[in-house]
Amino acid sequence: MYKKYKRIFLVVLDSVGIGKATDEAKFGDINVNTVKHTLESTNGKLPNLAKMGLLNLVYDTNTETDSYYTRARCVSNGKDTLTGHLEMMGVRTVKPLKTFTDTGFPDALIRELEEKSGRKVIGNISASGTEIIERLGEEHMKTGAIIVYTSADSVLQIAAHEEVVPLDELYKICEIARKITLKEEWKVGRIIARPFIGTPGHFERTSNRHDYALDPPEETDLDILKNNNYDVISLGKISDIFNGCGITKSTKTKDNTDGIEKIKLTLDEEFTGLCFANLNDFDSKYGHRRNPDGYMKALIEVDNNIDSIKSKLHEDDLLILTADHGNDPTYKGTDHTRETTPVLIYNKNFKEPKRLDDLDTFASIGATILDNFNLSSPMGTSFLETLK
Repeated sequence: MYKKYKRIFLVVLDSVGIGKATDEAKFGDINVNTVKHTLESTNGKLPNLAKMGLLNLVYDTNTETDSYYTRARCVSNGKDTLTGHLEMMGVRTVKPLKTFTDTGFPDALIRELEEKSGRKVIGNISASGTEIIERLGEEHMKTGAIIVYTSADSVLQIAAHEEVVPLDELYKICEIARKITLKEEWKVGRIIARPFIGTPGHFERTSNRHDYALDPPEETDLDILKNNNYDVISLGKISDIFNGCGITKSTKTKDNTDGIEKIKLTLDEEFTGLCFANLNDFDSKYGHRRNPDGYMKALIEVDNNIDSIKSKLHEDDLLILTADHGNDPTYKGTDHTRETTPVLIYNKNFKEPKRLDDLDTFASIGATILDNFNLSSPMGTSFLETLK
């Protein structure tokens, strides 16, 4: 049974950070703040997210809200998707996964991938995904060689045109790469299939991306829920992030618009447990590409849909909006930014919602979810009893 809420909807606004991480300089970031700088560079408005407390967190104000709200600090050693989501679900990353940002992947790894996939490799550098397909897409189409690249994250990404390398083959190549990179010296967090379509000068990535992650290094809060017969519904790339572990039902999404619609459809379903969703466009389409106008547009889309999501919630439902890291679209480079994240918490029957004390770790979100279902998390402190 559950203490307060039958269904909890945890929605990760991927990379929507709110600055003020005390260790930002350690990660090469100074005065970063994704939401604040996006708002200020675009003169954008977010009235519905403001009503939930987002702008109170950004500007340290105290306007009336309909939600409890707070900021969460990441204590893991990393500022990537995998690290943020794992910590949210009770796993702290102390030793970061390997990156190959400066050098590309070792020759031996590339040779093994070429031999086992039957295709030559081009690229093998750190690059923006859209930039590298514009630069190498034509050569790829002429030669059939796959485009391999990385980033500041622990990832090996493989881009290929869907008419040159069919999706089934691309996915098999990524599976090969995943097996190769299980070697300790090459162990990256994710292999990512990055299919695209179009013609030179007009390439476009498709929604057929697929991530091949490592299994979480230890049991997560999702495993605990599943093992105790609660539903764990994944929307978007959540299942990929956790490599399917702890998930009872998984639904892919094409983009934020589709993700929001899938959340609304899930609100119509009968279940007891967690719906865990990730809206990724902020990060993949706009943050890494340093596009504040696009980032603002994505924020406005969520803002415009908040009321309709709230209206579908039952009285014993809980909605939590948060993020996994920052990606300030006004900052230098193309990497994620080390930031705290918002935690916005809504239920129809809250009597006097207010700001909560800052969370010492993202894991307090997962601890709260488990506490609601009379379970314990190995990490984090539940704030369930403060919600009244």
